[in-house]
Amino acid sequence: MPITPRLLFALGALAAVGMLGGGIFFQYVLHLDPCPLCVFQRVGYAAIGLICMAGAVHNPGRAGRRVYAALGSFAALCGLAVAGRHLWLQNMPADQLPECGPGLNYMLDVLPFTEVLAKVLRGSGECAEVLWRFLGLSIPGWSLVAFSVFLLVGLWLVLGRFDAASARR
Repeated sequence: MPITPRLLFALGALAAVGMLGGGIFFQYVLHLDPCPLCVFQRVGYAAIGLICMAGAVHNPGRAGRRVYAALGSFAALCGLAVAGRHLWLQNMPADQLPECGPGLNYMLDVLPFTEVLAKVLRGSGECAEVLWRFLGLSIPGWSLVAFSVFLLVGLWLVLGRFDAASARR
């Protein structure tokens, strides 16, 4: 089976859904409540999943494929930034950690969205907790890896390195 852009978009959608499923597993099975930065990373996966699903269903030509890939790359870049910030907070010395703040739901109810965004991206003490590791990486570490892969594949498609000729090889 040749690797086509449509297949890559479908695999991207499945991978994003898998990452969201992992977050749900951590939350409801392992009882690890997500911090605000985790929630924003989930939004990034949802955006990538929806964009990839649309690209797979639409199966556009070269220009459309580049648009979908650019949108997906932008979502991956945003997710990468949030995961990087989260990882940075987890590696800060304990005496430099910001205080724990109010929950995300409370902030969304009380504050304007731009202020919520600023507060969440500044991070809080709860975002610095490392509650799970696999092969030495915490959840935001694995998220950083996943967003990097999404970004690299998206940029590969944006730059037109994938065309019908390379699919036949």
